[in-house]
Amino acid sequence: MSRRPSSTYRVQLTPDFGFAQVAGIAGYLRDLGVSHVYLSPILQATPGSQHGYDVTDHSRIRAEFGGASGFREMAQVLAAHDLGVVVDIVPNHMNTENPAFWSVLKDGRDSPYARWFDVEWDEDGKVALPVLGDDTEPVVDGDVLRYHEHTFPHPGHYKLVDWREGPGYRRFFDVSTLIGLRVEDPEVLFATHEVLFWLVDEGLVDGLRVDHPDGLADPRGYLERLRARTGEKTWTVVEKILIGPERLPADWPCDGTTGYEVLNRVNGLFVDPAGKEPLIRLFTELTGEPADYRPVMLESKREVLELFFRPEVERLAKAAGSTPEAVRELLAAMPVYRAYVVPGEPPPAESVEIVERAAASCSEDVRPLVHEVLYGSPEAITRFQQACGPVMAKGVEDTALYRWFPLACLNEVGGEPDVFGVSVAEFHEFCAGMAPYTMTTLSTHDTKRSEDVRARLSVLSELPEEWADAVEQWSAAVSFDPHHDYLAWQNLMAAWPISAERFTDYLLKAAREAKTKISWVEPDDDYERGLRAFAEAAVRLPIGKFTERIDPYAMSNSLGAKLVQLMMPGVPDVYQGTETANFSLVDPDNRRPVDCPAEPRSAWDAAKLLVTQQALRLRRRLGGAAAYLPMRADGPAAEHVIAFGRGADERERPRAVAVATRLPVKLARTGWGGTSLTLPAGTWRDLLTGALHTGRIPLAHLLAQYPVALLERHDL
Repeated sequence: MSRRPSSTYRVQLTPDFGFAQVAGIAGYLRDLGVSHVYLSPILQATPGSQHGYDVTDHSRIRAEFGGASGFREMAQVLAAHDLGVVVDIVPNHMNTENPAFWSVLKDGRDSPYARWFDVEWDEDGKVALPVLGDDTEPVVDGDVLRYHEHTFPHPGHYKLVDWREGPGYRRFFDVSTLIGLRVEDPEVLFATHEVLFWLVDEGLVDGLRVDHPDGLADPRGYLERLRARTGEKTWTVVEKILIGPERLPADWPCDGTTGYEVLNRVNGLFVDPAGKEPLIRLFTELTGEPADYRPVMLESKREVLELFFRPEVERLAKAAGSTPEAVRELLAAMPVYRAYVVPGEPPPAESVEIVERAAASCSEDVRPLVHEVLYGSPEAITRFQQACGPVMAKGVEDTALYRWFPLACLNEVGGEPDVFGVSVAEFHEFCAGMAPYTMTTLSTHDTKRSEDVRARLSVLSELPEEWADAVEQWSAAVSFDPHHDYLAWQNLMAAWPISAERFTDYLLKAAREAKTKISWVEPDDDYERGLRAFAEAAVRLPIGKFTERIDPYAMSNSLGAKLVQLMMPGVPDVYQGTETANFSLVDPDNRRPVDCPAEPRSAWDAAKLLVTQQALRLRRRLGGAAAYLPMRADGPAAEHVIAFGRGADERERPRAVAVATRLPVKLARTGWGGTSLTLPAGTWRDLLTGALHTGRIPLAHLLAQYPVALLERHDL
């Protein structure tokens, strides 16, 4: 019988770490306190894939992980340790190298799989495949056509075109090797989910994490069909990125999101708003970039529309009876990943407002298009909805966030890098509106940098002058590209110690994503050699002295963020290896193998492991949907603490209290003074120190050993 998690532990499955290896750490995960293991995609994917989002066969559990028998054996071992399983599912797309699409290439519209894929057939009944890149001629070899590493059926109802043209099918973002699925078709839904359904039916899977629902023709309809088939008891969360005040549509039948909106708010608690002006000034002086982020974001979106999305723009323009220029203008102005208009239904007022607000910043030529994407044909409405997400992802996540970075810990998925800091009152208000079983997280396989890298970077908001002096010294010793050196210094310091190889790999990816000097499609050997030389020289500088200077404060931020995330409303996820200090950068760096079980190698490691373990075990005791009760400290340093209770007895007294220090640099200058926290009636045990407390407690006493406290009612 399915059960909802109290917490999850995310494991990145690879050919070297499959189901047997997960079973091998069951005892460790049970002792850590999680209730469920949360696995990356498990279906058959491209051989050697390190992530699994490139599914090739939905009818098979991935052989490299151990196949169906290996999954069953793992699930049985986990169940024996009172651990359930949550799996990551990919309904939006699959790899083009699969038998179903091969059939479509061979037989065209006559293929039994033609309805599977979101294909645009040309007037000759062919689909465009963007693979041609040079003067090499394709070679016929029996019943196949070969071109470099590509193989296609021959003869076939397709045409090979230049790779820059884009494909004749919907794809995942700009990745032409990932073709969009039409799961709005019941036959396609069943065929691509049959294995997942039997895993749920047999009680081997308790929960589903739905990848990229914004790419679907009808996300709400998909979730309705998914819930109808898997049942109310199957915990379901969606990878939905929410911007600013945006909230998950209320009519989506799921338990919540995967937690990026939570990540950004928890992170903001430990950023000092006073650092905004000096850090932006430093950034503009060093890079020559503007002080305003919004024009950079808009220009980045315009650029990716020109670079990557010509086929999508032309299809939408055709469907809406508009021009490509108007389509590009409106898509670039959209502030969110999707506005959720459903064909045949009146558009929600908030959706109309979003599109109208975007159009208000555009030329008059866009006005007719606004009507079409809100009230027009089903194709126009749907294609607009499906196009918004890729433009946001490629324009913001993978371009603008690599161009505008005064404080890089704010440059996270769903983040707004010009918004410095979240107040305690704002955070309490946000928590009051959270769904009880939404997922919360601090690090994922897609975050730009790990939670502890961000914890170090947050300290810079309290020490902008010292940071500026350090960067000036390092830049005088080593420099390369003014547009990106400052991003390099932030990540080098925050990920320290780091090898020249890892640092180089990060810088190359960052430069390619920024697309100002090089890109994935336009390399420059001279630039890349210079970047490598810069990285090798930079890691030889005494960067560690500055990191050591700020680490006491960074550790405070790290433990505080971890405790808040683990104890706030929702189902907390621990990304593999982040139960101890983890200084990973963007993927693939954050998908490296981790030591499990974790062995503390520093005081930071030991403290973070203790906080994680005690909080997760407490969450299991509290159960789901425990009440959230904001608490206030009294005294001159009250702004430096966030405290809240969880759970409630019949007298509405909380069963647990979490207390975390914030903005520790400024606190160190003034001390707690007479600041205190009044605990609810009863005796309270600090699960981190074992100390007992009652009544009004001076924070200098409560937080004397650790910058955080986790209290449980001792008289229950």
